[in-house]
Amino acid sequence: MIHSGIPILGFVARSNTGKTTLLVRILPLLTDRGWRVAVVKHAPHGFDIDRPGKDSFKLRQAGATQTLIGSQKQWVLMTEVSSPPGLNELLRHIDQNHIDCVLVEGFKHEPFPKIELYRPALGHSLLCTDDASIVAVASDGPLPVDPKLPILDLNKPDEVADFVAAHLFGSRLEAAQDSQ
Repeated sequence: MIHSGIPILGFVARSNTGKTTLLVRILPLLTDRGWRVAVVKHAPHGFDIDRPGKDSFKLRQAGATQTLIGSQKQWVLMTEVSSPPGLNELLRHIDQNHIDCVLVEGFKHEPFPKIELYRPALGHSLLCTDDASIVAVASDGPLPVDPKLPILDLNKPDEVADFVAAHLFGSRLEAAQDSQ
């Protein structure tokens, strides 16, 4: 089970379905509401944000287990690992005092609430038929089976953002509306 002290919701799909594209479209809709959003992205094939020849790259190559780089506007901590970190481990590194929720791209095999992105034209099977932690399906066409879940229009980011807000902050949203 995923342990997070703040609301968390994932976006899962087969490769090249548009997870990042959807997140890029809904993030401004959520931050415009005043929410501070963290994103955790799964990169199962690896990545490197560093560049050969840079001092930080040289320090890592020389054996630094962790390299922390800071500037006037941002900082990043690079940690060398011997095995892939799970979502719980990554969530421990997020400063929950500075965010209201976490959106996760990927980690489809981890047990936490997720929205499945589905594009019928790609010909894949639905993930939600085998994953009880999927809470909704966002699609750009008809589904092959009725998932007995909310179905969102993948091409309407406002609709997806409203669902995310209701799912993550439902009781707080209702309380805020009642107090107005």
